[in-house]
Amino acid sequence: MSKFLRIDDVVKKIGISKSTIWQWAKEDKFPKPIKISPRVTVWAEDELDNWMMTTRCIE
Repeated sequence: MSKFLRIDDVVKKIGISKSTIWQWAKEDKFPKPIKISPRVTVWAEDELDNWMMTTRCIE
């Protein structure tokens, strides 16, 4: 089971800005967020880990 991360935790883990994360998610360049309530959005940590692994292999 994956741990869920809020936007500030994603910024720390990935090392890119909030605005870039939102833009890339909109453009399908980053894992889609999960809206768990009207004011809370999270990302699955395992999806971020997979994204980082595949992105590093491509670059």
